[in-house]
Amino acid sequence: MSPKVQIKALRKSFGAHTVLHDVDLDVGEREVVVIIGASGSGKTTLLRCINLLEVPNSGSIYVDGEPMGEEVRGAFRPLGDRRLQERRAQIGMVFQRFNLFPHKTALENVTLGPIVSRKMPRAQAEKLGMSLLERVGLAEKRDAYPAHLSGGQQQRVAIARSLAMEPQLMLFDEPTSALDPELVGEVLDTMRQLATDGMTMIIVTHEMAFAREVADRVVYIDQGQILEQGPPSEIFQNPKHERTQSFLRRTLRETANLLPGPVAKAAARN
Repeated sequence: MSPKVQIKALRKSFGAHTVLHDVDLDVGEREVVVIIGASGSGKTTLLRCINLLEVPNSGSIYVDGEPMGEEVRGAFRPLGDRRLQERRAQIGMVFQRFNLFPHKTALENVTLGPIVSRKMPRAQAEKLGMSLLERVGLAEKRDAYPAHLSGGQQQRVAIARSLAMEPQLMLFDEPTSALDPELVGEVLDTMRQLATDGMTMIIVTHEMAFAREVADRVVYIDQGQILEQGPPSEIFQNPKHERTQSFLRRTLRETANLLPGPVAKAAARN
């Protein structure tokens, strides 16, 4: 069976600065892959290249066995607008910021995509929208505007909005980073449920405890390269690369119990 996502030799530069260096990554059907790494390491750029919000310089990207573009004379060329729109419709993405329409209710935000892009009848879209708001625990907020929702509630509406397009793949770009700490848990609970339901997900996050709990595989990126990947137990308990060890020491000083063995001892000392 082909991977759900297949990335080969992906390179991305912004001017003279190369952000991704020949990245290879496969993601299987129903797999949850969590990408970790320091700020500026290329995590978000990699995520945005998958649905071509950022166009790579070279390499290849396949989703469900279908190319997102082609390499022409060594340069990546995206699909045409119509085909690209069709492919993107199968890829949901949740950003750091919620990007809800402030003048539309929670239900209207969720139903807009199916009505406009999928030409779904309004009554059917509203039925779908209500089922998704219920799924993320916000059915009672159907008529609330974003200004009257907490940050965690807005992010859950944003997740429901992405799910309304019935995607085959969900991308999460640090979905809790803009939230107050007390609101993080409700968003992570929603993502845990998606993982339990079998949604294929690629998640960029700094929530290490969540990564350990929900990921099938953890990928560590440093300076635009994948240095290490494996099951959470392997990455957190016995990271092999010195840079992975250093990153986890810095990140997990306050939760050193997540790292048995020598890394935990070093974290505790620091």
